[in-house]
Amino acid sequence: MAIRNFTEIIFRGISQIFLLNNVITGILFLAGAFYNSWPIGIGAVIGVLAGTFTALLLKYKKDDINQGLYGYNGALVGLATVYFFGFNMPSVITLFFGAVLSSIIMNCMTTWKLPPFTAPFIISTWIVMAIVLTLKIMPLKAAQLPDASNLEIIPALSRGIGQVMFQENIFTGIILFVGILVCSRISSFYALLGTAIGVVVACVCSFPLSVITAGLFGFNGVLCGIAFSNKKWSSLILATASIVISIFLIYGMMNLGIITLTSPFVLSTWLVLLLEKRFKSIFSRRLG
Repeated sequence: MAIRNFTEIIFRGISQIFLLNNVITGILFLAGAFYNSWPIGIGAVIGVLAGTFTALLLKYKKDDINQGLYGYNGALVGLATVYFFGFNMPSVITLFFGAVLSSIIMNCMTTWKLPPFTAPFIISTWIVMAIVLTLKIMPLKAAQLPDASNLEIIPALSRGIGQVMFQENIFTGIILFVGILVCSRISSFYALLGTAIGVVVACVCSFPLSVITAGLFGFNGVLCGIAFSNKKWSSLILATASIVISIFLIYGMMNLGIITLTSPFVLSTWLVLLLEKRFKSIFSRRLG
């Protein structure tokens, strides 16, 4: 495989974090990560390389590899591991094995009737985190939420996009949004819709202001929106339903002490897709 082609695969893998497929988008996403935190950026690079090499060595479907579908879960594992445990030798080893595991899980899920989305990342990250914490290999870094006596709309919206890649920097969120826009205007609209609904619903429900400002009620909604991004009005309804469900899943799981990652996005999107198929099936039978 030519170096140029492999490089493109890696950047496509980074762009697939937001369910997109664009080399320039991947470059912007990685640039945004490095701008905010070079250790987290390196974690993403190690993760996407480990995931992609695993797929190549195990001879998974070539077209899927070329589209970056075996890179993005590994990149997310890298981002998450460095975010929660810092950048050190144990965390690098942890993220490597987590990224390898995410590729194997991804391959197992390709036969499912539902799209895997970021489920391989979630499962593999929960597994390696459980091992690390059970064996007391590394302590979990304490989360630092921004001080918020008043809601700042733009920072909250920007962080809602940035938190998809564990980025809390406002400017990084803007870079990521530009990356989405470069690939797809409709996806950028749905991404903004997702983070905006997250802020509005969380405020209406009087959820903690510091959590809202940190973008933690928006980032799953961003992915929900992009997953359904389409010019049809029905897609807007499905996206909105998925986004709202994800917000309440986040709130419930956080209160249970669960590190949610992007599980609210995956669960809410799967639920809406299943309900959509069910309603279509009932409707078609009645017409028949």
